Amino acid sequence: MSDTSRRPRKPAKPYRRPQKDPVRILAFEALRAVDERDAYANLVLPPLLRKAREESDFDARDAALATELVYGTLRRQGTYDAILAACVDRPLREVDPPVLDVLALGAHQLLGTRIPSHAAVSATVELARVVLGDGRAKFVNAVLRKVARDDLDGWLEKVAPPYEEDPEDHLAVVHSHPRWIVSALWDSLGGGRAGIEDLLEADNERPEVTLVARPGRSVPEELLDEEAAVPGRWSPYAVRLTEGGEPGAVRAVGEGRAGVQDEGSQLVALALANAPLDGPDGKWLDGCAGPGGKAALLAALAAERGAVLLASEKQPHRAGLVARALAGNPGPYQVIAADGTRPPWRPGSFDRVLVDVPCTGLGALRRRPEARWRRRPDDLDGFAPLQRGLLRTALESVRVGGVVGYATCSPHLAETRAVVADLLKQFPETELIDARPLLPGVPALGDGPDVQLWPHLHGTDAMYLALVRRTG
Repeated sequence: MSDTSRRPRKPAKPYRRPQKDPVRILAFEALRAVDERDAYANLVLPPLLRKAREESDFDARDAALATELVYGTLRRQGTYDAILAACVDRPLREVDPPVLDVLALGAHQLLGTRIPSHAAVSATVELARVVLGDGRAKFVNAVLRKVARDDLDGWLEKVAPPYEEDPEDHLAVVHSHPRWIVSALWDSLGGGRAGIEDLLEADNERPEVTLVARPGRSVPEELLDEEAAVPGRWSPYAVRLTEGGEPGAVRAVGEGRAGVQDEGSQLVALALANAPLDGPDGKWLDGCAGPGGKAALLAALAAERGAVLLASEKQPHRAGLVARALAGNPGPYQVIAADGTRPPWRPGSFDRVLVDVPCTGLGALRRRPEARWRRRPDDLDGFAPLQRGLLRTALESVRVGGVVGYATCSPHLAETRAVVADLLKQFPETELIDARPLLPGVPALGDGPDVQLWPHLHGTDAMYLALVRRTG
């Protein structure tokens, strides 16, 4: 065959270097930290954003997009996994975790934002080329093109089982919660489909930043001078930053005269502080004080009445955080590192005692969406002895006529009413106080006497509170 019969080859396209997108690279780095190091996004993201601003022209819009990509991907991870599983030709567990993170970021842009489909796919493939390499970027491109064929509602019709056949699994896929958490929340909430769907939706919404003006050190009016700041719904000391922002940039927060604190946590501290007592009211105890939010509010309220707060925290580094939160309190206080189940103080020493016990944190899934994927049902067994031990010590530490507040940031019945019921059997000379009147103006508090707050009903974390008086 002669050379003239050969068709000339097309010249190879020159290699194009991938375009680095600092926003999506930062989001990917945050997701990898959450996955590899079991880090929390609310702790990982701020330093990454600060570094990006210092080293480049990263602006507020970039920061907002990066934040949405991280939190949106984490909140909807379960839903996106179900959709991606339908678009990948092998089990997701066989896909490398970094590839899954890139795919999830792409799925969120396609199904959870207003970014045009072509732009979402293109930007994610470029990210894949930078962080994964060209070979795996082709896989990402193929999968995301399948995802882009339908919108979120269309995909949910395909991948979620019908509600009539399996209500809990349907809700788990549609609202991106593990099935066991859906079941537990539903048991605690009670009621029908509408209430649980509202709750699960609220868990997937971006929470507002709520500040607390610490009495004697700041006033809400000072915080209301901030941009997009409005009064809290229930706490007289609360101010909400409706547009988010950086709380550390607020002068009163930077000076420690105010802090970041969910309104539910404020209400717990206020209810304990305002519970009726028989006898003196000079000695208060926070038996699980770290990281210091409730302790700082209690110390300020105690100072207004001439009372003294002892803030106890087992972990020394967390005790340091408590000391920092209380620094500058207008009245006397003390912070110690001590085990709340083996306390150094004498029984019957205090008039008011708060124990906000370690728990699964299922009440704060809005703020820590990754926690829902880390928790397991058997975690409840691990927390149970500690929760009961701390409440037992609290009941021993309060004098006759004094009041104990038992609080958790979990609505799970095994961490709330079950714990209180068990300890009341062991301490028959006690009585539950109706906590509802101590949260004035707050609606939908149930039958009492304990209180369960809810994100969808109250705009707070799902804090639980039971108030117990020693009667003998």
